[in-house]
Amino acid sequence: MASLWQAHLSFVLLGFVLSSAFRFSAPWRPWWLPLLAAVSFIPVNELPLAAYVRSFTDDLAISTLVLLAWVALGRLGVVQSISRQHQVQMLLLFGVLSLVLYPATLGLTYFDPYRWGFNPRPMIMLVGALALLMVWLRNGLAVWMLAVGTLAFALRLKASENYWDYLVDPLLAGYCVVAGLMQFKLWERACSRMRSIRRHIWH
Repeated sequence: MASLWQAHLSFVLLGFVLSSAFRFSAPWRPWWLPLLAAVSFIPVNELPLAAYVRSFTDDLAISTLVLLAWVALGRLGVVQSISRQHQVQMLLLFGVLSLVLYPATLGLTYFDPYRWGFNPRPMIMLVGALALLMVWLRNGLAVWMLAVGTLAFALRLKASENYWDYLVDPLLAGYCVVAGLMQFKLWERACSRMRSIRRHIWH
């Protein structure tokens, strides 16, 4: 059961973030976490329910768990929601990491960056530099995602021995793509409004 700690945590955080997206759930949000934790242990054919959800999501990256925890705490009012500027920085950072990794895993490139994660000293130095950059930009969420992911790798808290598996996963990559496109559309709308305002002023 101890080996499924990540499956239970993923079940609870994913369930809470998805359910708390609906406004009507606001009065009951503090009760959702313990309820979901209890539900995740319900046995189905001698396996907890969280294990079946894990079969669809696989083991999430530690950085993804940090992001989900941050969103959950934000919706509980424990931490402030991330600003749009910091969200764009986080999406850009992990979007680039995903762009480096996943085209190769799909056979679209000739080099294999995944193998870098088995001997990750250069990667850890790069991630350390990126974390310092995020500190300078005062992006606490991105710093926590990088730092906790690296610490979890050092402690081997996951079954994987590859550093990449602690930093990015398909769920996080997909989120970066979808949220990035949404941010781009918002930016495009803002620019079009600014252009229309300028035309109105000058004409």
